[in-house]
Amino acid sequence: MASPAVNWGRAQVFSTLSSSSSSSTTVDLGFSPTSISLKKQQPIKTSLTRTKNINIIHSALHSPSVLHFPKQPYQTPINIPTEDAKPNTPHHHPQWNLLQRAAAMALDMAESALVSRERQHPLPKTADPRVQISGNFAPVPERPVKQSLPVTGTVPSCVNGVYVRNGANPLFEPVAGHHLFDGDGMVHAVSIDNGKASYACRFTETQRLVQEKQWGRPVFPKAIGELHGHSGIARLLLFYARGLFGLVDHKHGTGIANAGLVYFNNRLLAMSEDDLPYQVRISFSGDLQTVGRYSFDDQLKSTMIAHPKIDPVSKQLFALSYDVVQKPYLKYFRFSPDGTKSPDVEIPLPVPTMMHDFAITENFVVIPDQQVVFKLQEMITGGSPVIYDKNKKSRFGILSKNATDSKDIIWIESPDTFCFHLWNAWEEPESDEIVVIGSCMTPPDSIFNECDESLKSVLSEIRLNLKTGKSTRRPIISESEQVNLEAGMVNRNRLGRKTRYAYLAIAEPWPKVSGFAKVDLFTGEVKKHIYGDRRYGGEPFFLPRDDNSESAEDDGYILCFVHDEKTCKSELQIVNATNLQLEASIKLPSRVPYGFHGTFIEAKALVNQA
Repeated sequence: MASPAVNWGRAQVFSTLSSSSSSSTTVDLGFSPTSISLKKQQPIKTSLTRTKNINIIHSALHSPSVLHFPKQPYQTPINIPTEDAKPNTPHHHPQWNLLQRAAAMALDMAESALVSRERQHPLPKTADPRVQISGNFAPVPERPVKQSLPVTGTVPSCVNGVYVRNGANPLFEPVAGHHLFDGDGMVHAVSIDNGKASYACRFTETQRLVQEKQWGRPVFPKAIGELHGHSGIARLLLFYARGLFGLVDHKHGTGIANAGLVYFNNRLLAMSEDDLPYQVRISFSGDLQTVGRYSFDDQLKSTMIAHPKIDPVSKQLFALSYDVVQKPYLKYFRFSPDGTKSPDVEIPLPVPTMMHDFAITENFVVIPDQQVVFKLQEMITGGSPVIYDKNKKSRFGILSKNATDSKDIIWIESPDTFCFHLWNAWEEPESDEIVVIGSCMTPPDSIFNECDESLKSVLSEIRLNLKTGKSTRRPIISESEQVNLEAGMVNRNRLGRKTRYAYLAIAEPWPKVSGFAKVDLFTGEVKKHIYGDRRYGGEPFFLPRDDNSESAEDDGYILCFVHDEKTCKSELQIVNATNLQLEASIKLPSRVPYGFHGTFIEAKALVNQA
């Protein structure tokens, strides 16, 4: 997930500076000690191997972490063009005029001074690349299709198609702050054809990535890792100054497409909530190719969050778009199965709020308005623009799926509730309640801002009473069995309907995933599939055996990438969802970093791919 904070600068950075509560008419950009930066005395360690036109940097990024990020790096080379050997070496585009060349040199000098100043102060763990992209969080190069992969066990006949998973994979070594969520989007694909498997991984060629390739280094601000304090303001000013001189183009999106994946209207879409989706085409051989930014034939004019929902009955896609600059801060819309978009429904919110996820029921959308908000003015006092507002009251909005405006939305407060992800929701008419299943996270902003308190993610049942306007919340799992559960899903054939089982990643030791849990949402019973000693994975993807909603709810298979930190080998595991027994494993030809969200596209669906 990538925050859309980069987009603030275009419309707000100058007005925010001028409207600061400070009595001075000037702003001190002296980069206070609270600004994020790299310690000069602790540089990133690299060994450099030169080839004809490429510097291969073997990363050795490591530092102790209160978040228990892996400490041992992998010596996987990152191919970086020669211009990037010195991150701030001026890069001149052959089509730039004299003014642009002069501006580029001046702005490059300003950036060099900024980086030098930043390195005088330590970075928080949440923005230190030596922490955030160490071990198997480190990036890998693209890999063309590798056919005939070794398979252990028997691949079930219903697992016939392509499993794809998104993740953050920075192309260039960070020169300053970097959060895991800031990395360029890379899709990993395992194609399965009657038990035979192939693998490929490719960057999603966003407008941002294409331009940074031309520069040979990162030039777009990193929304979480860099936009803190005065140095963050300076980076926004620097970026938009480059845009003013035509050195970079931010008018066609600044997103990284690294979070979600959905297959809808015969298109695979890679998403992050800071931009439009990007269409990625899967070739007959199993390779991946970026088609481009996808606006649904110019119907979509705003960003779209990375967790849209497809109703299993109507086949409609439901989505939200949030804005951190101007009202309306939130919009709701839907698409018919043929890709026709509904008009936007503007939902009034008092402040711009992070909405990474939401839920649907048979008749409603469930919208979380929680306590993690965006306040750009916090940067002026040296802080992060993504903050936890303890004075705001968390609530859920209940809106008809077919609403044409927001006048009938029902808001129900749910105190101190922050769910980064919602796994499902359904209606219980007999009690006038909407039941929401989600993982409640504390501290709410711990993913983005450094804190001493250990992160907890508690699987919870939240009941919203439409008649009384009251809510209740309870942990589903008993305290004695409590584990951090994050990333997962229910049977997609029953999304928005009452479900008994959820399949969720066991996020321990945080942020690594040691296995997954099959949780009985009615009884709280937990069954676990553990990957083994120093073996970790990510989001478990539940693939139903067929599309028959009358089949047993747990009749299907769990697909998940698993990495062995002892051998540095990765595999795709296929686990029987009924008994949690391993059915098959596909050995992959190269390391697959820990990532985010995925989906499975059946072979019969790919026949009609656009």
